[in-house]
Amino acid sequence: MPENDPMSAPHLLGDSWANERWFDSEAERDRAVEGILRQPPYYRKGDSPSIIVEKIERPNSAS
Repeated sequence: MPENDPMSAPHLLGDSWANERWFDSEAERDRAVEGILRQPPYYRKGDSPSIIVEKIERPNSAS
């Protein structure tokens, strides 16, 4: 979440809240990100979710 977001209050999500979701392919991930970044239908025009979306790679667990 962006710095100073109201949802980062300790009694809500907290300042270190994060969520990760893994996909089987980069194409599947990219489609999901496009969907997340679309204007939600239930938001007022001009409003947008206060989240930061970053594409990350899963760490290689085979060492």
